[in-house]
This record gives sequence, structure tokens and C-alpha cells, in this order.
Amino acid sequence: MELPLYNQKAENIGNVDVSDAVFGVPANNDLVYQVVTAQMANKRQTIAHTKGRGEVRGGGKKPWQQKGTGRARHGSIRSPIWKGGGVTHGPSNERSFKKDLSKKMVQKALKVALSAKARAGQLVIVDALESTNGKTKEMATVFQNFKPVFGKASSVLLVMPASPVGRPNDSAKLYKASRNLPFIDTIEAQNLSPLNVLSSTYIMVPKPAMEVIEKRLAK
Repeated sequence: MELPLYNQKAENIGNVDVSDAVFGVPANNDLVYQVVTAQMANKRQTIAHTKGRGEVRGGGKKPWQQKGTGRARHGSIRSPIWKGGGVTHGPSNERSFKKDLSKKMVQKALKVALSAKARAGQLVIVDALESTNGKTKEMATVFQNFKPVFGKASSVLLVMPASPVGRPNDSAKLYKASRNLPFIDTIEAQNLSPLNVLSSTYIMVPKPAMEVIEKRLAK
């Protein structure tokens, strides 16, 4: 399978061969939906929490004696029917939304998502993407060059060949130059997932990052 190859000035300099096993996979919407919803659930944080009657401060003493007062019997002023008492059946931070996914499912869904982007012309491969000084203005100029290619795309995912963290390499400069652009997201090729692919309109992949993706998935 061949896809257009661009340089940093958004000039089409030819075509590049990509693996059909990675970028030519038939659509499988059910699998992609299952994987993406599971990944979204795994990112979900259980923040909402209400206190039950056993967690509310106070209420250790019986309000009044069991019999003889003419009033209803109560064992604690922190009962859910009292003002200031515990909450019945409220949300708890002990709830887990985690869903298990097999490695094969995630890899297959990633192939399907990348193939869909390739067929739609939303996968842009760049021969070399470099930043000399790591300045935002420099990368803004690069993406301005690609405006005819991206059109009115709301978001672009820039896939880098290596992690920018703690490494004085080209990826670190690209990350530094791109992080202040509101429509650009960056990710390491090794960490690419179906959720990342489908969350962006276009995907920009330098050739070194493409090699990492094919090596990871074409097994």
C-alpha cells in the first residue's frame, strides 16, 4: 500500500510504502467501539463520594432511651433520616470502572483505526520533521504550511518516534515546540492507542515514527 509522502514544507515529494498488515485492515466497528469505550472507562476517576452513617462524625450516643418517651425510637442522630446524617445509596469512591482488554484486541483495534485514517486521507506521513530551537513559532509555521492538507481540521495528533521525557533529542524539541499549540496533541509512537487515533481529525507521522508503529504492530 502506498501513501503520499510530504516534506516539512508540505510539498508532496512522492509516495511511501506502508504495511498492508497495519494500514490495510478491513473495518471492524464493533471491536473498535468495545476497545475505545473500555479505554475511556479505564481513564475514569472515581471522585464522587458520599459518607454513609458509619463514616459521618458523631452520633455515637443514643439520642434518648428506647421506651417511655412517647417518641419514635432512634439509635443515632447520624441515621440517614436525620438532618446531618449519612447518605443512603450515594456514590462511593470504592466503585471501579475498570475493564479488562487483551493485548490482541487493542492491537487489532489500533490497526483498524489507522487503516480507516489511511483510507480517509487523514494520515499524513512526513519525511522528516525537525525543530532547530524548540520554539512554538517554528512549529506554528510548519502547521501553517500544512493548512491546505489539513483543511478545517479541529485537531492534529503528532506521533513522535521516541519519548521526549528526559532525553535531549529531536523528539524533545518537537514536543517543546508543539505543546503550546492548542490544536496539536503529541504522543510517542510506542504508546499510540485506538482512543488517541480516533480523538484527532488528522494524524501526522514522521517516517522514523512510522517505522516504530510498523515494528510494533506488524508481528
